Amino acid sequence: MSGVQTIKVATEDAGQRLDRWLRRMFPQVPQGRIEKMCRKGECRVDGGRVKAATRLEAGQLVRIPPLPEPGIVPVNKPEPQVSDADDRMIRECVIFRDDHIIALNKPPGLATQGGSKQSRHVDGLSEALRFGLAEKPRLVHRLDKDTSGVLILARTRAAASGMTAAIRHRQTRKIYWAAVAGVPLPMRGVIKYALVKAPGHGSRGEGEKMICLHPKDTGTTPGAKRAETDYTVLTRAGGRTSWVALEPITGRTHQLRAHMAEIGHPIIGDGKYGGSGQENLGDGWGAQLGGDMSRKLHLHARMMRFEHPVTGKSTTIVAPLPEHMQQTWDTFQWHADDVPEDPFEEDA
Repeated sequence: MSGVQTIKVATEDAGQRLDRWLRRMFPQVPQGRIEKMCRKGECRVDGGRVKAATRLEAGQLVRIPPLPEPGIVPVNKPEPQVSDADDRMIRECVIFRDDHIIALNKPPGLATQGGSKQSRHVDGLSEALRFGLAEKPRLVHRLDKDTSGVLILARTRAAASGMTAAIRHRQTRKIYWAAVAGVPLPMRGVIKYALVKAPGHGSRGEGEKMICLHPKDTGTTPGAKRAETDYTVLTRAGGRTSWVALEPITGRTHQLRAHMAEIGHPIIGDGKYGGSGQENLGDGWGAQLGGDMSRKLHLHARMMRFEHPVTGKSTTIVAPLPEHMQQTWDTFQWHADDVPEDPFEEDA
């Protein structure tokens, strides 16, 4: 058993989660032990209590309690092997790659990370995205399971630190495309409802559903967080549905879905927020258009623009629509070439 240690966070480790940093420094220590050390206050950063998910900053001092000596690493469940079919699938999702980052066009229905009910996800399949490097690429942000589009992974710790910091400090631009019920009026605007997680969980609760609040109630509602979304209508199909571009100014869970539903124009195919069982008859409500068109969420992370974390160059990644959304676009004769890549550029 080692004694108490104090380690200074290196510049290249800035932005990493504390638990991941500890696992890399002390591979013999399991995740459960790390979380317990944080809960009991045995592991501290600059003298203060922290959570396992705390992001580290360069120069901080991490206090580490006595740990088992390295040697026999605890036996964990082996990582599931990526099947040949999944290997091909995830590699075909790559739309950009250099020595530092990889961009995927994530398909709808594929979770970004694992959970209690998710054994197949991008994080696990990224084992197939090493492309000659010793370590698999790291996730730097996430998309909802049913949302498709641009997803960035970092191939090195330095790239991960740079991308994480850029996203956290809102130095990236993300443009989403969606088909929504009805036509939002005004046709260009800003949604500023705060968001708070609904109470309850499981089959009888709301689960991960978010509730919208008036901004004035943010400070008096426990757990509420400010949220802001820019939207603009790109075109419409009569009064029944419209193609909108969305830019999340903040990055809250289900923000775009909850905001569009709150203003009366839920995203097509959104069973959680749009009432997928309620067919939209042209009155501006209901996430069902009828037939197969409405069976999948029509929300796509179309474009992401950022300063490359290593080269410093302005980088723009654009992801083609998934098949179910392209079919809808074809039905309404909507064409990507007819709209600007960044309809919010003047505002930016």
